[in-house]
Amino acid sequence: MEFDGIGLAGNLRDYVLISHNGEAKKGSEIYTFDGLPVGYTSSPIETINYVSAHDNETLFDVISLKTLTDVSVDERCRINLLASSMMALSQGIPFFHAGDEILRSKSIDRDSYNSGDWFNKLDFSYETNNWGVGLPPSEKNEDNWPLIKPRLENPFFKPAKRHILAVLESFVDILKIRYSSPLFRLSTASDTKQRVQFHNTGPSATPGVIVMSIEDAQNDSPQMAQLDANFSYVVVVFNVCPHEVSMDIPALASMALELHPVQVNSSDALVRQSAYEAATGRFTVPRRTASVFVEPRC
Repeated sequence: MEFDGIGLAGNLRDYVLISHNGEAKKGSEIYTFDGLPVGYTSSPIETINYVSAHDNETLFDVISLKTLTDVSVDERCRINLLASSMMALSQGIPFFHAGDEILRSKSIDRDSYNSGDWFNKLDFSYETNNWGVGLPPSEKNEDNWPLIKPRLENPFFKPAKRHILAVLESFVDILKIRYSSPLFRLSTASDTKQRVQFHNTGPSATPGVIVMSIEDAQNDSPQMAQLDANFSYVVVVFNVCPHEVSMDIPALASMALELHPVQVNSSDALVRQSAYEAATGRFTVPRRTASVFVEPRC
C-alpha cells in the first residue's frame, strides 16, 4: 500500500503516510525492491504516472499474462479499468498508452518495435482488440512462448466488442471525474500534504483496499484556500479484491458524502452499487472497482 499511496500523492518525497507496520514514513524513506526511494518529487507536477507504455506488453496483455488462467475475461477487463483509474485519480500528470482504453493487445508481444501493423494494430471500430493474431516474434518473446501460446489459443481470453465498449465508456467516465474537480489536479506539495490523506493504513489495514480523501476548504475556513466550487470533500476507494468490501472509516463518519454523479449514471452496474453510510462512515465498494464519493457544497 505504501508504494501506491505515495504514487497517488504525486510521488512526493516529503509526503508522510502510515506504513504497514504503523510507522510514519516519508516517501523518500520508502524503498522499491531495487532499493530506490519511491518518493522523489518536490511537486506533484514533476511526476508522470503510468501503468503501461510503448515498451513491454500492453496493459491488457500483461494482465492476461500474469493473472491466473481461470480468471474470466470480464474480470480482466475490470482489472484493466481499475489500473487506468488509479492513474487518472492520482496527483500528478496521468499518461495512458494508446489503446489502454480499448483493451489494446499486441498478442503479448513485449517489444513490437519491428513487429509491423499486424501486432501493433489499433482497431477503432472496436470489433477486436487484436488479441490472438499470432505468436509474437521470437527475438524478444521466445522465452515466454510456453506461457503465451496456451493463452492466445484459449478463446475465453479474447474480449468481445461489448467488453471493449464497456471499458471505453467507463474510462471516459473516469476522465470526466478527474476533470470534475481541481482536487484531483493539485499543483503544489503543500496543497497535497495538507489535503490528501490515506485511511485503512497500518498493521490493521484491510489488504487490497486503498481509501484516499482529498479535502477542500469549508466556506468559513481561513486555513485552507477553496479550490472547488462544487465539492468540499472527495473520497476515493480502490478495491482490488475479487469480492465486495465494506469497511468503517470513523474519521469519515457523519459527512454528506454521496457517489459521484458520473458514477451514479454509469453504465457499469457494479459501480452503481457503491454506497456510503454516514452514521458509521461505512463504505461499500464492489469487487475490482474504483468508487468516488463527493460532498457537494450546499
